[in-house]
This record gives sequence, structure tokens and C-alpha cells, in this order.
Amino acid sequence: MPSVAVKLYSVFFKFLLKHRLQNRIQSTADESVNGKLNNGFGVTTRPEESVVAANPVFTDSVATKDIHIDPSTSLSVRIFLPETALSSAPESRAPPRAFNKRVESSQEESGSFIRRKSFGPSSVDPVNGDHSSRRNSYGIVGVENGVYRGYLPSIEHSKGDKLRKLPVMLQFHGGGFVSGSNDCVANDFFCRRIAKYCDVIVLAVGYRLAPENRYPAAFEDGWKVLNWLAKQANLAECTKSLITRGAGGIGGGGSGDSGAAGGESKKSDVLRHTVADTFGASMVEPWLAAHADPSRCVLLGVSCGANISDYVARKAVESGKLLDPVKVVAQVLMYPFFIGSVPTHSEIKLANSYFYDKAMCVLAWKLFLPEDEFNLDHPAANPLIPNRGPPLKLMPPTLTVVAEHDWMRDRAIAYSEELRKVNVDAPVLEYKDAVHEFATLDMLLKTPQAQACAEDIAIWVKKYISIRGHEFSY
Repeated sequence: MPSVAVKLYSVFFKFLLKHRLQNRIQSTADESVNGKLNNGFGVTTRPEESVVAANPVFTDSVATKDIHIDPSTSLSVRIFLPETALSSAPESRAPPRAFNKRVESSQEESGSFIRRKSFGPSSVDPVNGDHSSRRNSYGIVGVENGVYRGYLPSIEHSKGDKLRKLPVMLQFHGGGFVSGSNDCVANDFFCRRIAKYCDVIVLAVGYRLAPENRYPAAFEDGWKVLNWLAKQANLAECTKSLITRGAGGIGGGGSGDSGAAGGESKKSDVLRHTVADTFGASMVEPWLAAHADPSRCVLLGVSCGANISDYVARKAVESGKLLDPVKVVAQVLMYPFFIGSVPTHSEIKLANSYFYDKAMCVLAWKLFLPEDEFNLDHPAANPLIPNRGPPLKLMPPTLTVVAEHDWMRDRAIAYSEELRKVNVDAPVLEYKDAVHEFATLDMLLKTPQAQACAEDIAIWVKKYISIRGHEFSY
């Protein structure tokens, strides 16, 4: 059974959540009367959320950056870049827990420190943590005073060698569609852990919340981010190609024409940069351009975020090669926020379970779904209804994480069984004595069970993101 501390915190948590949901229902009714609802722009975080500012310094081996990617809405992403991206050599295959162990030894002769990580030693200034001397096959990679600034693709980085490219993971936070954010303290901690354990670039999606923006706003935001990732990959490749071609056309001419050749060289240089900017070089996100491999894309959803992830995966299947070069190779559904009109065994037995009981979740669905579409068998809510999307056999490999004391567990397991029936790799990881959001809730993040869950996810995901095939973390 969960500990006494978890039980007490659950009572307090449910009291606050019920109060907030009821207030939002009332404010929704008032705004509907005044015609102020559905303003398009929406909100992505609540005032009661404790948020963490983005930090381009490799704090705990991960740097972060926020990007507002849609001028018409509040849609944003937070990029989590693990420090292993700065190494041109693959990291050693150590267990995930190795990321939490730092071994530092001083060298009295040079007065410097050697910080050993999973990808080997690198020199670090012991006073200000200056990484500016870090080099790879291309020289300095844009780290100044410990702050990673990144760079755009250029001719200096197209000599035939390649910087280390990492898989990309789109992460959708939980909160019943009505709360939570991609930059809150708990989500920031969880994404850092996943970025390190899985060795991936995490894009945490700040989708619009209900009731200000009801279904399908959050789902559309998730799909929009995946398309934005594809656009970024294409822009980066286009920019790199234009610059390389421009450089290749420079030169020629004899010694007598050196002045003319120099003038032509400058004109060509200006022209190719102008053309590159016209095609969107100034819009290319440098961290992704330098280090992201979109052909190894994973979706990870937490609670209601798992519903969004499943929707995005289905849309990706329908789009096929239109998403090139992005390819969704796997998805992880962590205690998905599924429900249905015909209750399952767990929905009856555990209806009053910890943190998110069934009554409050039904209130959240009423706030999320449009009033004229409210139905517990809505395609966004029940994954077991027929004709919900493309054939299940086309879905990517899907790992489902469930908790023993979560009333949503049975429907998530049933969905996983349907995937396995059509030969999709769809294992279920069930954690004993665990509650809903046991691996992502603020007070439970540092428990051994939460860490073990992240490690289990990393082991499974690495089967599909490894460039060498079925590669585990040990």
C-alpha cells in the first residue's frame, strides 16, 4: 500500500484540485454568458504552478531553452539538450544510474579539474565552469562561459564528418487538460531525467489548456509541434545545402584574375547567405539543427498527455512520408487518461483512488470536451471504440506504464492488448503499490520507484532509437 505520507498528501491534493475545477466550471459558465470563451490564444500554465526558468547552462548535464513556435497561439516548447550532444564520440554503455554519479579528480600540476561523465573527460574551469575550450571534430561548438549558444549549419560543419546527432522525444505533460505546464518544477525535473537516461533531446510541449481552449486545441498543438519539427529539419538541411553549394562555386580563375575572382567570391558569398535567409535560415533552431536526428522520434505522454501522444501518433501514421524526415519510431504512454461509458473493473473498484479519483476526472473531461460533444466514449477519451483512426497494426511500438492503485489502469491495459493482437510491440509495465502519476508528481519524483520507471523507459526506448539496432543501456 502507498505510504501514510502519500495518503495524506493525496487528501490535500484532491481537496485543492476539486476546488480549482469547480471554480473553473463556474468561470466557464460566466464567460460563456459574456461571450469571452475560446479566445484562440489561450493559456499554457496556471498562476498556482511553480515554474522553472529556462537555463542554457548545462545544469545537471542538461541545458534548456524556451521557444514560442506559433504566433497565433500560446503554443511553446522547452528544449532539453543533454550535454552528451557535445561529444562526437558515442557515450559508454553504462546503466542509467551512472548519469547521477559524478567523479571529479584534481590535477595539481595544471590547476584544473577533470569531470568524468558517461562520454569521457573534458576540461572545466573550477572557478566559473567555463566550457569554452570544449572542442569536437569541428572545433569550438558554441559554449561560452558555460552557456551553450549553438550555431547554424555552415560550411565549417559540412566537411564530411558529423556532429553527434541525438534522437528527439516529444513530451506532453499531464494535468487533466486543465492544469500543468511544460516548464513547471515537476515537469522540468522529469524531462531532465528522461533526457539524460534516454540520451535524447526532449521537446516538452506547452499546449493550450482547457476550458479556455477546449478539444481539439491541445491535440492540434501536439500535431503542430511534430510538423514544426519536420519544418526545422528541412530548413536546416536546405540552409546547409545552399551554403555548401555557394562555397563550392567560389574560386576558379587564374592568378591574373585574382582580383576579379575575389570580387566574385564576395558577391557569391553575399548571394548565398541572402538566398539562405530567404529560405528561412534565420528561423532555424540551432540546437536542433546541430544535434537533432528527427528520423528517430519518440512520443511520450503523461496522463492526459498520453491521450495527446496517441492522437499525434495516429496522425503521423496517416501522414506517412509527408512528415519526412521525421519518423515516429515509438511512443510511451504513462498512465493514460482514458475513460469510457461502460466502466472497467478498476474503474469500479478504484473509483475513489489516490490523487485523481474518477469523479474529478469526469469534471476535467467536462471542461475539456465541448459541451455539445461531451461523451465518455468520445474518440479522445476512449481508445477502444471502433473506427477511431488508422488500423492499429500501423501504430508505432507502444510502451504503456500503469500503476496498481490507479482506476484508469484496466482500460490502458486493454488498449495495449488490442495493439498486441495486431502484432504491435506493446508491452505493459505495471508498478506495484503505485498511484497515478507516481513517476511525475512533484512529491514522488525522487522516490526509488520513479527513478526505476525512468530507467525502464530508457531501456525499452533505446531498442528503437539506437542506430546500431537493439541496443540496451547495459
